[in-house]
Amino acid sequence: MSLNWREIDAVLEEIPFENALIRDVYQPSPPQLVLELYRPGLRFRVLFAFANPDCRLHLLSPDRRPAKPAKAQRFVSFLRAHIRGGRIVAAEQIDGERIVRIEVKKADRTILLWCRLWASAANMIVTDPAGNILDALYRRPKRGEVSGGTYSSERDTAATRAGSAAEGAAAGGKRFSIRELPGSGSFNERVERYYFDLEAERSRTRLQSSVLARLRREENRLIASVQNLEKRLERQQDYDTFKRWGDLILSNLHTLEPGQRWLTASDIDDPQRTWDIELDPAIPPARNAELYYRRYRKAKAGLERLREEQRRVRRQLEQVRRRMREAEDEEVDPQSLQHQLGSGGRQRQDKQGLAPGLSFTSGRFTILVGRNVRENDALLRRHVRGNDTWLHTRDYPGGYVFIRSIPGQSIPLDTLLDGANLALQYSKAKGSAQGDVFYTQVKYLKRVKNAKPGLVIPTQEKNLHVKLDRARIRRMQQHDILQ
Repeated sequence: MSLNWREIDAVLEEIPFENALIRDVYQPSPPQLVLELYRPGLRFRVLFAFANPDCRLHLLSPDRRPAKPAKAQRFVSFLRAHIRGGRIVAAEQIDGERIVRIEVKKADRTILLWCRLWASAANMIVTDPAGNILDALYRRPKRGEVSGGTYSSERDTAATRAGSAAEGAAAGGKRFSIRELPGSGSFNERVERYYFDLEAERSRTRLQSSVLARLRREENRLIASVQNLEKRLERQQDYDTFKRWGDLILSNLHTLEPGQRWLTASDIDDPQRTWDIELDPAIPPARNAELYYRRYRKAKAGLERLREEQRRVRRQLEQVRRRMREAEDEEVDPQSLQHQLGSGGRQRQDKQGLAPGLSFTSGRFTILVGRNVRENDALLRRHVRGNDTWLHTRDYPGGYVFIRSIPGQSIPLDTLLDGANLALQYSKAKGSAQGDVFYTQVKYLKRVKNAKPGLVIPTQEKNLHVKLDRARIRRMQQHDILQ
């Protein structure tokens, strides 16, 4: 709610405008202007806000420093050229109409600032004493508020007085009053605190809505992925059938003839069950058995990959839901919400959404694991920062492991060992159950020109000799499933 005319009067009574020197003008945001003023022994700043529904003006406390953009916008440049260095002769509200007239004298020239604090048509208009418009914060041709037009506060107020009178009669003649704003201090101090707290809460609510909307989209995507994986797993559950058919072909080789198209045989474990097995007549029967064994091995390996992918997607789904619960908290910190949106690049998403590969938790630290060249390269390019720690097995190909840094905290040895074990687990050194793992910060990795994606050369690296601790691996996997 904007300030009413009585509140504007109360604000003006506390601002020592008269005879104040205008030292600077700047624009913290498009709908805001700040005048930096000086009187002997006193420096102060006045904020003018023209955003609906919080139109207002008030003093700014010394410890509140709005942003000063490096590049001045059009209207600010105009004000600096015409009123900076001038003195304010007078500042008053026009007939209780929420229009503040500020008269500025610079050299032998008089300039008028008309600050109209109407929620529906807020503006700052600069004119000469005759009412000729020099410029305006918002140029509105339909209202004639453009350079070269004319401005009349009487014309402005006449259009609203009839409506105000009708509204007053409908409300039983209710008059505006000064609100009892919370807190202590002068009226300007309470106005400032009230509106900045209100804007902060609105900003937090907008952030919260944005974060939750993005997380809900991500949740829906992951739910669809889980359902798709479940269908694929269901289709591949009977991969043992291929092995059974291969066994039946081999056990019935003596009955098969070259060029035979079908084999009808009883099940080895259940003689009451009969199988009709299709054969390729162009190849020997034993070769048909080998083809079914190959299909069995491929389906079995594919099933394991699907199960691992299912576990990964479910972990990501739980992480998203945990972040949704955190974002829904009424006391959530706005900085945490901004971090959720990806401030500074930490949470940047690739086209699949969350970071590719696997994600584990070790204490307060997050560990990311790439399982192939594509995931290694994607993590390195889009999901880690220079202070994150990179781990990789020495002398063996394998996945990249990244321990995400936490500002002001060093990585404990236990977390480092978790990362090293994951590096060993997802490498060709897994079979030997031990190996050397080197680690360094991401900023010390050097890319190789014209090399394969993801290929890097570590510098300032350190070495760990690790024996694979499968209990440690299971602990991290179970921890992430239960989160």
